[in-house]
Amino acid sequence: MNLSVKTALVALLLYSFAARLAKADSTTLVERLGYKATDKLLIINGDDAGMCHAANVATIDSIERGLMTSSTIMVPCPWFLEIAHYAKANPDKDFGVHLCHTSEWKRYRWGPVASRDTVPGLVDSHGYLWPSVLEVYLHGTPEQALIEGRAQIQKALDAGVDVSHLDSHMGTLQSEPRYLQAYLQLAVEFNLPLRMPSQATAKAFGFPGLRKRFADKGIVFPDYFVYEELKDEKKGVKQFWLSIVRNLKPGVTELFIHAGKPTDELRRITATWEIRSKEYETFTNDADMRELIKEMGVIRIGFKELRDLQRAQKK
Repeated sequence: MNLSVKTALVALLLYSFAARLAKADSTTLVERLGYKATDKLLIINGDDAGMCHAANVATIDSIERGLMTSSTIMVPCPWFLEIAHYAKANPDKDFGVHLCHTSEWKRYRWGPVASRDTVPGLVDSHGYLWPSVLEVYLHGTPEQALIEGRAQIQKALDAGVDVSHLDSHMGTLQSEPRYLQAYLQLAVEFNLPLRMPSQATAKAFGFPGLRKRFADKGIVFPDYFVYEELKDEKKGVKQFWLSIVRNLKPGVTELFIHAGKPTDELRRITATWEIRSKEYETFTNDADMRELIKEMGVIRIGFKELRDLQRAQKK
């Protein structure tokens, strides 16, 4: 084969590759997932699995009988093993890691997964994680947050959880630029999709280029995330979520709830027990929500679909 022919072949291959990249850039996430551009895909994520027994029972029930499509586990919490055992025994279910750098309740707390000598700034004088995000920023470092996040993901994997995605409890890794870098590094290291604010929210919080920065690293995330709207939830949990679903846009939207059975345990842990129990009811037992999702033609998916897409793209 002479040089001119080789050069022509290389040019053709480069052109073909560039064309495929251009097509991928112009294709919407729903299309890359195998759906129509006009489809409305919805991820219903249950945060705080593993936090307590009441959360685990409600999460499992909502995944098995209800509308919940994925859940994220708080690995440092006392009831982690119960939900991890369930996830291992049910690999078809969708579980991620709710990266936890705070321990906010007054009478029910937990410490880090990493040894305390490696993350000294993340723990208070009693050895627990700090109650607030601000205290994490005042005493800890992004490097320690990275160590703790990595330890939590690895513990979940070692327990047999087929980790589908990452998000951050109380937004600790999403509210400060240096901690965002740790969030990105964990997603890249473990090749996992993650929770991201919508473009409008990112811009409002002073991070207009955030989504592009993560996408440029090959990370996949939903188009929309229900967050700023949550200020209206307390006015009526069921009606709030019905309104959210009724106004979904084409694309992939993630909403998150905190499912909890209204037990004495949950009442003693958190003052938000009533909202948690109403969210559980709305997305597990409520006929109106089921009917609306059917009527709107909403397609429920989990984060595993996003994870499979992300890993296929990287190959």
